[in-house]
Amino acid sequence: MKNLLTHPIIPIITEVAQERKVAVYVIGGYVRDLLLNRKSKDIDFLIIGNGIEFAEAVALKIGNKTAVNVFKNFGTAMLNYKGWEIEFVGARKESYRNDSRKPIVEDGNLQDDQNRRDFTINTLAISLAKINYGKVIDPFDGMKDIEQKLIRTPLEPNVTYSDDPLRMMRAIRFAAQLNFKIDAASLQAITENKERIQIVSKERITDELNKIMLSAKPSIGFEHLFNTGLLQIIFPEVANLHGVETINGKAHKDNFYHTLQVLDNICEHTDDLWLRWAALLHDIAKPATKRFEPEHGWTFHGHEDKGARMVPKIFKELRLPQNEKMKLVQKLVLLHLRPIVLAQNTVTDSAVRRLLFEAGEDIDALMILCNADITTKNEYKVKKYKNNFELVKEKIVEVEAKDQLRNWQPPIDGNDIMQAFGLAAGKEVGLLKNTIREAILEGVIPNEKTAAIELMMAEGKKLGLIAK
Repeated sequence: MKNLLTHPIIPIITEVAQERKVAVYVIGGYVRDLLLNRKSKDIDFLIIGNGIEFAEAVALKIGNKTAVNVFKNFGTAMLNYKGWEIEFVGARKESYRNDSRKPIVEDGNLQDDQNRRDFTINTLAISLAKINYGKVIDPFDGMKDIEQKLIRTPLEPNVTYSDDPLRMMRAIRFAAQLNFKIDAASLQAITENKERIQIVSKERITDELNKIMLSAKPSIGFEHLFNTGLLQIIFPEVANLHGVETINGKAHKDNFYHTLQVLDNICEHTDDLWLRWAALLHDIAKPATKRFEPEHGWTFHGHEDKGARMVPKIFKELRLPQNEKMKLVQKLVLLHLRPIVLAQNTVTDSAVRRLLFEAGEDIDALMILCNADITTKNEYKVKKYKNNFELVKEKIVEVEAKDQLRNWQPPIDGNDIMQAFGLAAGKEVGLLKNTIREAILEGVIPNEKTAAIELMMAEGKKLGLIAK
């Protein structure tokens, strides 16, 4: 392991440890990621003693006394060094009350600190002492679990998850991020302790959800969340997508697994968290709009409109941002059927104009979502949809180049109309605005101010309006 200790801060840490005569270990995620050849952005040092004082001594050594951020309540200190977040914590042991995931903390030794950690793969410690420099202290066979790609708790899993229920989310998140299996005893314990998740703040739960969403294959995490019963508690709207109903021999697809496939599909094309949220929520209103019609079978009429109206409430409940990110997700949910409908029919200029008008700058994001929404196993249909999608994309480029409709606003607005006819805001202004917009979108007139003014005057005359 000596050859892995190449981080530039380590010689400085070792020097300070020798000067202060304290034992120091590299511990946790950095060690795990070294063994997995994963990139890290931070590194944790365990100090057998006072972590804050040690951090201040390191800051002094590198000539930057003000570089340390101290968190006295947690007994930790953070130092930014050459773009890395370096954390120092004193060894501790923890005990928990039943009504809180906040532990009672006492000073401890290396064994105490390893015992309190969530998973065996995060208990690994590398000694920086002269006597055993580079030695890995691995009391729970964490290295073996890394080799076997296994998530397992160092202590009895029911105790681990009951003490800190957020660890249930973390187990599932690591399984998704690392493509590891979760130990059977752990999965059982998560199922048995799932109600304990309710003592965890929404912010912490959503932070783990976002990390699952950003993994290469989020469906791994969401299937674990569903199978353990956690999803039904923390995100019932998604859990409610699960299931197939059959009437008169006609069944609809399982919208839960369809949604997970769409989510995995979109992850192959974008790292954007909010596009991934749009994929997760694109069919969120299908349970509420599901109807059986004897002539047509199962329908979900209006699920895109209802789904878009559900997005703000879901974002608020999960403490997700109520800003342009939410509005993007809302827009994509509302419009997600539009390109698919275009791909099934003859692609007209007017239909593309309307799509560009509705989607604006988010047209590319919408096309990525709609392409991901093709999950049929019928190879003929997949080929047909993909080919038609290419035609839609070509038509979008053609119409956009000609009519410049992305983020388009009509060349005449309400103020122009009011000034032209001496009107106050009212019904006539709205009628004229709508007529001009529709004429441009339908290709009746070009997207130009002169043509729009001519139409405005002609339509105003029909309404009995007199130009000023």
